[in-house]
Amino acid sequence: MFLLNLQSKEPIYEQIQKQIRKFIAVGALAPGDRLPSVRQLAKDNGINPNTVAKAYSELERLGFVFNMPKKGVYVAEIGKTSDPAEEIMKALQPLKESGITKTEIRDVLDILYEGGNEDA
Repeated sequence: MFLLNLQSKEPIYEQIQKQIRKFIAVGALAPGDRLPSVRQLAKDNGINPNTVAKAYSELERLGFVFNMPKKGVYVAEIGKTSDPAEEIMKALQPLKESGITKTEIRDVLDILYEGGNEDA
């Protein structure tokens, strides 16, 4: 499930966070889905369990997951906010982190809004 680059300058816990956020953004992980246990994810990837725990802790702090003691870590229900700009930022952040440029996003928005009467 996770592709970690152990040789990267990017910390492993950040790689885990980004991938989980990306999986949530694209719908590969849905609210209520259980994430692999800290020990299992660490064992599968040959990394320290503290690294996984740090990634999960940060994701929990940001509201992407929640921890049920002795049951596991689950994807949180990310509710709608009343601020559309905040929702757009949340949706676009994983795209930015994955390397998609502003120009590419603008091009897709232009295509999306062409032919409709929506404000461009």
